[in-house]
Amino acid sequence: MKKNTALKDLFSFVRDTFIWNISGSIGYQIYLCILVCLMMAGVYGYFIQFKLGLSATNMSNIVSWGFYISNFTFLVGVAAAAVMLILPSYIFNDKDLHKVVIIGEVVAVGALVMCMTFVFVDLGRPLQFWHLIPGIGHLNFPSSLLSWDILVLNGYLALNALVPAYIVYCHYHGREPVGKFYKPFIFISIGWAVAIHMITAFLYQGLPARPFWNNPLMGPRFLASAFAAGPAIISLVLHIVNSATDYKIEDKIFNKLRIIIVSAAVINLLMLFSEIFKEFYFPTHHSQSAMYLFFGLNGHDSLVPWIWTAISINLLGTLILAFKPFKGNQIFLMPALVLLIIGIWIEKGIGLIVPGLVPSPMGEIISYAPSNVELLITAGVVGLGAFIVTVLLKPALIIEKRYEETHGNSH
Repeated sequence: MKKNTALKDLFSFVRDTFIWNISGSIGYQIYLCILVCLMMAGVYGYFIQFKLGLSATNMSNIVSWGFYISNFTFLVGVAAAAVMLILPSYIFNDKDLHKVVIIGEVVAVGALVMCMTFVFVDLGRPLQFWHLIPGIGHLNFPSSLLSWDILVLNGYLALNALVPAYIVYCHYHGREPVGKFYKPFIFISIGWAVAIHMITAFLYQGLPARPFWNNPLMGPRFLASAFAAGPAIISLVLHIVNSATDYKIEDKIFNKLRIIIVSAAVINLLMLFSEIFKEFYFPTHHSQSAMYLFFGLNGHDSLVPWIWTAISINLLGTLILAFKPFKGNQIFLMPALVLLIIGIWIEKGIGLIVPGLVPSPMGEIISYAPSNVELLITAGVVGLGAFIVTVLLKPALIIEKRYEETHGNSH
């Protein structure tokens, strides 16, 4: 009898979440159609790449990691940034940020799905991923850093998906979640969030033939940039939630997130300028990658305008968020967040990956820009991530609002 009741409860939960996701205004329906079109464009691009192989991209033997891995690196940081909501909420018992923790965790789930999808499309022969399955293939754990990355990403995805699912499911049935069933995993996820981005940094630092990446500041700067760009994206999502739903976010929550973003952004900029000083105060042949990125090398300067634009808008976004009269004005908040996100995305993506590969260990220089196929697939992956965030977040907010109205925000 209990088993049948549990199955009925689960069926009721799934049915209602499905109905909530497909119902909404005309604007919401158009938004879902746009996301589906983006995903279909990505599928079309991937069919081309699957047929032609990675020759459909502009990657080569020299630039073997390109737009896909650049986006992967940035999105790992977005996923890790959920900890900046979890930490004050559960460790320091911040009731304000507690209200939006679930939104940060849903954003982390979407970012992690995009991360793993970018890795999948970057594989030259994706059907051979079975080599990574323990017992069938060889994961090469613990000797391979890639095996560590696979484990921490999948583990963090499970933590950020199952914990909110349990809380929302309990609230759907009008009961309080049992702390011992989910709080230990929340505390585990705090350390896990740091691990996913540090191990990503170690992947680059551990390649001795790439001096541009042999930087002891890479791990800490990965975290600093993540804790700036990730909460900035979460803030944008909160603004959308605030304007498009009945789940209202108080201004003091945005102010607390702004403080987190500014603090991390300033630390990130300080570390960036420290790296620039190290590269150019006394340049050696190991500084060629930095020279290629910031000033061009032997006529190859395609990344120069991108990196200086990235640093400029990064600085501008940080200053707007930090100083009066801008920091308290909501009109300037959204543009500043967008500037900061784009700046870190460029600097941490293409501005990190490509210069690490150019020049090659043999001194070869090649300019790289993503092909149309890469752009199509990237659009599809972004559409997939936005779709996942939407279908997870909409029913969660409806359930949380109903629970708050009847029980208060006590969990």
